[in-house]
Amino acid sequence: MSVIQEFLRYNRQTMLPEIGDSGQEKLKKAKVLVIGAGGLGCPILQYIATAGVGTIGIVDFDKVEIHNLHRQILYTEKDLKQSKAIRAKSVLETLNPLIKIEAFEEKLTAENATQIISDFDIIVDGCDNFATRYLVNDICVALGKSLVYGSILGFEGQIAVFNHQGSKNLRDLFPEPPNPKDVPNCNLNGVLGTLPGMIGTMMAHETLKLILELPTLENELVLFNTTDWRFTKLKF
Repeated sequence: MSVIQEFLRYNRQTMLPEIGDSGQEKLKKAKVLVIGAGGLGCPILQYIATAGVGTIGIVDFDKVEIHNLHRQILYTEKDLKQSKAIRAKSVLETLNPLIKIEAFEEKLTAENATQIISDFDIIVDGCDNFATRYLVNDICVALGKSLVYGSILGFEGQIAVFNHQGSKNLRDLFPEPPNPKDVPNCNLNGVLGTLPGMIGTMMAHETLKLILELPTLENELVLFNTTDWRFTKLKF
């Protein structure tokens, strides 16, 4: 791997005094697992890959459908019916051939979650259901892994960082998952494609800050209403 190639690729961010060569080395050594390669996962994956995160894992058992394409920016019509994890891996390898991508083309379950999650430093939750969110949270607590959390609904999104260096976790904020029957989702309520792009990019930003050991959210939930550009930060 060419040192000159790395310098040319990353120098616009290594110019920042908060990053520098030492920060880029931290990114190169980091191992990040992204749960879900959909609306949130696509921008998360795109930005952490191009920033130079050295090892990225992708967990997704779903296949690309035409209704995904307005917001899941890693895919095109040529990818319909193909595995999201496999296609995302291929696209990311094209975006940045200097990093390693691992695709887990399977559903995250109580049986496989510990084994998959244990190999990574930071976990990013871009999934679309509460059962998986709580499973990921609980495994991260058990293994001592930092977790970047985000969700969207309508024109609103939220992000948080859980279980980082002793900080609180999802169950400290919401002790139990809601009844699935009471939870709306984009299949029934819709979503404008730019919203997961914004929230996913914010999640990617927090992930990079964690790796770089910059100040990040701590026991705080950020609520972002895009209808009137209103940010609310809640302590918990």
